[in-house]
Amino acid sequence: MRLILASTSPRRKELLSLLEVPFEVADPDLVEEVAPNIDAARQAQMFAERKARSCAEKAPDALVLGSDTLISLDRRILGKPADLAEAGAMLNALRGREHAVHTALAIYQKSSGILDVTCETAKVWMATFTHTELDDYLRSAESLGKAGAYSIQGRGGELVSRIEGDFSTVVGLPLRVVAHLLGRRGIAVPVNIEELYRLRPYPNWKRFSQPL
Repeated sequence: MRLILASTSPRRKELLSLLEVPFEVADPDLVEEVAPNIDAARQAQMFAERKARSCAEKAPDALVLGSDTLISLDRRILGKPADLAEAGAMLNALRGREHAVHTALAIYQKSSGILDVTCETAKVWMATFTHTELDDYLRSAESLGKAGAYSIQGRGGELVSRIEGDFSTVVGLPLRVVAHLLGRRGIAVPVNIEELYRLRPYPNWKRFSQPL
């Protein structure tokens, strides 16, 4: 069965590639506008489903995988920063605190009406980084295009103290759940998922290793 990843995120493409399942990439037609009055996990599910449905319009027989990541800090929802100034404000708010990372998945096939939607949540504790460390990170421009304005698999990992949950959820594609959903819908994953999680073959994954 044809599998399409409804995302142009290089991180999601890299993670999905670890499952060694053939797939194509499509760019979803969706403008994400975060609504402050909707729960972050639910909102991420809505975005993931809309992404999948958008890309399924041109490939109704394909199985389309959509995903979206949002961060919740107390009652505040953080998406991608519009610019470095907003990135700095987000990271200042996260400094030294715990927040939740919600990554939603939606699998959709238009021709059959198949639809699976779920959400995984991980907790992240940010370090009490200095203003100099923050300024250095912002100058790297890595913050742009990342929910919460940091990339745990990149230099942003230096700003993170620890995590509780699945590292791949924080990056943007919870691989255990993806493998399970694909298997349910007839796409066999050839890799041993437990061995994959033991090896952790992705930048900074070993750094935040823990029993899952």
